Amino acid sequence: MMIQQGMIQQGTIQRMTIRRRPFLALASATLTTAALARKPRAATLPPLSEGLDPVSPPQDPPDGVFVGADGTSHRLADFKGRGMVVNMWATWCAPCVAEMPSLQTLSEALAPKDIAVLPLSSDRGGAAAVQAWYNAHDITALPVLLDPKGALARAFGAGGIPTTVIIDTAGKVVARLEGAADWSAPVAQALVQKLVAG
Repeated sequence: MMIQQGMIQQGTIQRMTIRRRPFLALASATLTTAALARKPRAATLPPLSEGLDPVSPPQDPPDGVFVGADGTSHRLADFKGRGMVVNMWATWCAPCVAEMPSLQTLSEALAPKDIAVLPLSSDRGGAAAVQAWYNAHDITALPVLLDPKGALARAFGAGGIPTTVIIDTAGKVVARLEGAADWSAPVAQALVQKLVAG
């Protein structure tokens, strides 16, 4: 009787497990689909003009330090006289990752016009983590720059990442964007050129 009861209980447990598996698979698939739906893709990024806010009157940027891949410290003041697109991002941030190829396109298009695209990563893994991510995603036209502990992002009053500020040739912040955008479109490139010209 005990053996029979044990077999029945064991059979019940097996049936319950079998019945659970499709449910768990369905739940897992649903979570995966939801995660993919939330992750923006470069092809679906909004146009730059939709989220870019002018800063009026233009303001001085904070006097923060960021670091190059070789450990050299830099300040935004070092780039005064050039237009700047300063993007605060991280490799673990899905919207940041989605817009990075378009920032590379922007950098390639505007470098001859003396406009610097400065992606400041707050990754805890430092330059090695950023370089590994660049290598894996074929990012070759952007420098590895670090914003240790997100200090400069906080100084800019960024509510989150990605946050991007545009600085004109006079060294003033003239526009900012909280969130991701498509920087690669010709209209976006023309808008950045106009803004940095002052």
